[in-house]
Amino acid sequence: MTRNAPDFEQRPDSDSSDDGDALRWAAVQRRDPAFDGRFVYSVRTTGVYCRPSCPSRAAGRANVAFHASTGDAEAAGFRPCLRCAPHLPPLAQRQREAVARVCRLIDAADEAPDLDSLAQAAGMSRFHFHRVFKAHTGITPKAYAAARRGERVRHELAQGAPVLDAIFDAGYGSSARFYAGSNAVLGMQPAHYRAGGRGETIRFAVGQCSLGAILVAATARGICAILIGDAPAPLLDDLQARFPRAVLEGADSDFARTVAQVVGLVEAPRIGLDLPLDVRGTAFQQRVWQALRSIPAGRTVSYAELAAIVGVAGGARAVAGACAANPVAVAIPCHRVVRTGGALSGYRWGIERKRALLEREQEQSAPG
Repeated sequence: MTRNAPDFEQRPDSDSSDDGDALRWAAVQRRDPAFDGRFVYSVRTTGVYCRPSCPSRAAGRANVAFHASTGDAEAAGFRPCLRCAPHLPPLAQRQREAVARVCRLIDAADEAPDLDSLAQAAGMSRFHFHRVFKAHTGITPKAYAAARRGERVRHELAQGAPVLDAIFDAGYGSSARFYAGSNAVLGMQPAHYRAGGRGETIRFAVGQCSLGAILVAATARGICAILIGDAPAPLLDDLQARFPRAVLEGADSDFARTVAQVVGLVEAPRIGLDLPLDVRGTAFQQRVWQALRSIPAGRTVSYAELAAIVGVAGGARAVAGACAANPVAVAIPCHRVVRTGGALSGYRWGIERKRALLEREQEQSAPG
């Protein structure tokens, strides 16, 4: 856990108090990153200055002096340590900026750059870049590039572009390469996607559960929507808006069993849902939805905690947006995400339904 470093009212390289120097020295001995940016320290025997968190071998206290800034240390004749680079932004920030720079490079490229080119652009070795990119985004550079191509082709097809134009404009080297994985990218054949789902059959049924009206819809690959509301008509309107030209087919007896399983999940979340899902979203949304499915019934996480799980520190707002875009209520349990401190925030299907789901899960998870 990161501690809050105390503010030093006096300049560390002036006639500061013994207590202030003792705090600084203790931070250096601990290599405490919470103090990075508060001061730097110089070592007389080496002529360098370092961050408090520098992993270099500890210097003797008699050889150490403290400075309020890198400028003060350099004015005193010291040069920056090559290992901790105190004159540069913190390592985590530099890595985030490098990953963001590479993501922009991938986004702008006509074809996905190879790993060596991306690592060079990030200023890292091939292996180190691959590890850093995955740590910050949750996916590999190759998966990110594939997801971005998928997003571009979906956008082009939705705008009515010819299928082949959309495929090549998105950066696919050949139509065969795209068609080999088109179901994974679009959830249907590209011509059907371009036509707003034309030719795609989506089975659905509307029923009742303890939370109100519930609509369950599925393609041949799995459940694509679980919608909850006060009345059936708005739920059907929502489904039609998602697939305006798909064939919506009323439930048969086999599908009625699927609906019964979903209603069972609403009433008893601990049983889980052993049915395939066919959910479509951006690469980031897919990462968030996958992380949500790992949260057990009876547990909650904050938006900030979920952002950390998917590797996007400070991305609470983006995570909240992905939760709001979730098309399958309860099966992807976005209701288990709360504000820091535990307060309930907005829920696409109503805050009272969110409260009821969480209370039900906690009751069913209680021992005895």
